[in-house]
Amino acid sequence: MSLVREKIKKNQFVVTSELTPPKGTDLTEMLDKAALLGEYVDAINVTDSHGSKMSLSSLAAARKLVDQGIEPIMQLTARDRNRIALQGDMLGAWALGVRNIIFMGGDPPQRGDHPEAKPVFDIGTNEIIAAAASLNDGCDMQSNALHGSTDFHIGAVVNPGADDLETEIEKLEAKVASGARFFQTQAVFDISSFKAFLNKIDHLSITLLAGIMPIKSVKMATYMNQNIPGIDVPENIINRIDQASDVIEVNLEICSEIIEDLKSICGGIHIMAPAWEKNIPTLIQRAGLKK
Repeated sequence: MSLVREKIKKNQFVVTSELTPPKGTDLTEMLDKAALLGEYVDAINVTDSHGSKMSLSSLAAARKLVDQGIEPIMQLTARDRNRIALQGDMLGAWALGVRNIIFMGGDPPQRGDHPEAKPVFDIGTNEIIAAAASLNDGCDMQSNALHGSTDFHIGAVVNPGADDLETEIEKLEAKVASGARFFQTQAVFDISSFKAFLNKIDHLSITLLAGIMPIKSVKMATYMNQNIPGIDVPENIINRIDQASDVIEVNLEICSEIIEDLKSICGGIHIMAPAWEKNIPTLIQRAGLKK
């Protein structure tokens, strides 16, 4: 049973975070972070070779979280597998106790540490979502019957700050039609813009987990504004970071304020804070959230 799904059904505020599996077989750091976060969040995403950098598989990492009594959300990208492998990994994930999967395209291999790798992209995100929905219904993509079905809680991603918002909403609608039921968003900094996005999608029966991302420096904010589509760190936040005598404390304040504004307008939050995980419990406590 998926705790995230059950909380969503009960209209309870969901809190998720994420971890990147190691580039190797030493899981000590990942599991230590997972143990810390597991006391405070409902589930933890495990990334699928994030940034196209080869790492331990998300499937193996997800199973390790299950072994620790922590609910995983397994990320699965279209980049590295064909439709046969994708469906096989999904069946394997279900057999190993994974109940949540979130789908995305994945970064091009040229951006990672194996730039000569050939991308697969056999099928797109919508088709992978539809494949997961088919597995839930007891058959594969070719309508061949399964010997035992799945019951995944199917998720995907959306960018509420996309430059071409109408196209982004069309993509969102297509993902919903394919079978996605919960969505994690790109980092949210401007609540008024996020509310405007919500108004445009209020015809959809979905749950949004709004992205929360601490800004560790002015340099980070500048880079994100210039290089990451859909990210717009407002000037007032950049100024607060720039003038901070304690950047961690100011980040806790900023993120707590954003979360407070989000509590009444969306289904939860997804905290993305690599190398900042030790501060997440304090943030959750400051925000008045409980598992």
